[in-house]
Amino acid sequence: MKRLFFLNHSPMDVLFTKSSSDFVVNEIPLYEFSGDGEHLVLHVRKKDLTTWQMIQKLSEYCGAKTRDFGYAGLKDKDGMTTQYISVHKSFEAKLENFSDDKIKIIKKTYHNNKIRMGHLKGNRFFIRLKRVNKVDAQKLSNGLKTLQKEGFPNFFGYQRFGRDGDNYVLGREILSGKRVERKRKMKDFFISAYQSYLFNTWLSKRIEIGHILESFSDSDASKALGFDISLVKELKKQPHFLKILEGDVAHHYPVGKPFVCEDLVVEVERFNKRETTLTGWLPGGRSMRCEGFAKNMEDEIYAESMPFISKMDGARRFAWAFLDDVEYAYKEEENWFEMHFSLPKGSYATVVIEELTHTLKSDL
Repeated sequence: MKRLFFLNHSPMDVLFTKSSSDFVVNEIPLYEFSGDGEHLVLHVRKKDLTTWQMIQKLSEYCGAKTRDFGYAGLKDKDGMTTQYISVHKSFEAKLENFSDDKIKIIKKTYHNNKIRMGHLKGNRFFIRLKRVNKVDAQKLSNGLKTLQKEGFPNFFGYQRFGRDGDNYVLGREILSGKRVERKRKMKDFFISAYQSYLFNTWLSKRIEIGHILESFSDSDASKALGFDISLVKELKKQPHFLKILEGDVAHHYPVGKPFVCEDLVVEVERFNKRETTLTGWLPGGRSMRCEGFAKNMEDEIYAESMPFISKMDGARRFAWAFLDDVEYAYKEEENWFEMHFSLPKGSYATVVIEELTHTLKSDL
């Protein structure tokens, strides 16, 4: 799977492990809980467990069915993570003495609604990289400054593609009829991986365009991209690395609705102010498509998926996202580089680390 990086520096030989001391995730709720209502809201910290494994343990202890628990997002198994889950308050007494080496109920409150998937603003991360020399620490500092200012390409991370990176192949085989998957959840997961693969391929192409426009003369960029030279000149006037094309689908950021870009002058300015962002297509029915020039480019990349469109649920995904509340420090004696940052929901901290270190997960 082709993957390009936005930042321009050489790869780093650093150590990143998703241990509970080096990788911490804290969920940022979408709204404040009311403190009253029929649903018990638990702020829970877990270590080296998936969200489902944690809920299964709580279910077995208190007697509530797993489907009775509400949660806003699924957290990684690795590392230390905190998140909010809900269950009917009739189970509160049974959970009073709950104890587990890998799960701690930090605090509780109440709310009038069950927590639903997607009901989170984002996540705040703490990440410690080890075996970092002074040269790489400077590159990491510079890279974080750039990402804080410019944002980052919002790729799907390795989690979506499996240990061998081939989940998308299985999804394509299911859609084409070459493979039968009877478990609905696994079928949906593999198909989602295929959609993610196409999105990542498209996003890499858009990054390639940015690098060519930055590095080549007008005439050479025109030849390399197959764009009219007048278009090349117009794109180079856009101040951001990621260029907006006529007919692209943008989205209000961080919340709102998608829309087709018609007035590029206006949309480029709004993107630079972080009021909007570019989106890429997760192919499928009932989803907004690009128009005009942008659609022609999109069609080339997604051509292989067209026979399967009716078998997939489509959507738009942020192609570019932004870091918030960035903090970092280099501890030279330990050769550690530590950082904190917040990401919107649907973005992967591991993708940010890969962008900073220029190594993919399999290389870390």
